[in-house]
Amino acid sequence: MESSLPTIVYPDLPVSARREEIAAAIRDHQVVIVAGETGSGKTTQLPKICLELGRTAIGHTQPRRIAARTIAERVAEELGTEVGDLVGYQVRFTDESSAATRIKLMTDGILLAELRRDRELKRYDTIIIDEAHERSLNVDFLLGYLKRLLPRRPDLKVIITSATIDVDRFAKHFDAPVVEVSGRTYPVEVRYRPL
Repeated sequence: MESSLPTIVYPDLPVSARREEIAAAIRDHQVVIVAGETGSGKTTQLPKICLELGRTAIGHTQPRRIAARTIAERVAEELGTEVGDLVGYQVRFTDESSAATRIKLMTDGILLAELRRDRELKRYDTIIIDEAHERSLNVDFLLGYLKRLLPRRPDLKVIITSATIDVDRFAKHFDAPVVEVSGRTYPVEVRYRPL
C-alpha cells in the first residue's frame, strides 16, 4: 500500500521549513502541539507530514463544515488526487470519503459522533485537532476524551494545532513538546501624506 502514495511535495510555507523537526516530534511523542500563525501552512501540511511518516488513518478536525471541505480539496490537489480517494471529508449530510481515504477532514461534531460507535477511535492512528484555540464545547470534550484515551491507545498520535492557544498550558496538560512556526510575512511600504 505504501507504493500507492503519490510523491509528496511541500510548497514554500513556514511549516515546510520546519518539516524535519515536526516529523521528529511526531515520531518521538504521542502528543505534539504545533503553534503557528495563520498562513503558516499548519492545516494543509501536517497531514502530509503524517502521511510521509507512514500514518495510514489520519482524522483531521475543523470547527466549520466549509473549512473541512475546502481543506480536503486543497490537500487532495497538492497530492494530485481526487477528493474521496486518498483525501476525503465528512460533514453533516455529506460524506466524501471511501475505503481508500487515508486523510479524512471532518468537523469536530463528526468525530464526536464517531465516538459513540468507536469509543477507542480504532479507525484512526492519528488525530489532528485543528484550531484548538476556538475552545468550543466539542473541542474541549474531544481534548478531555483524548487525554483519557491515550494510555489505552499507545499507537495513537495526537497533534493539536492553533494560532493563539496558551501553549504552555496545553504542553503541561498533555506532557507534550511544542513546535512553534512563524507566519508568512509580506513587505509593507509605509507612505506619509503631507498635512
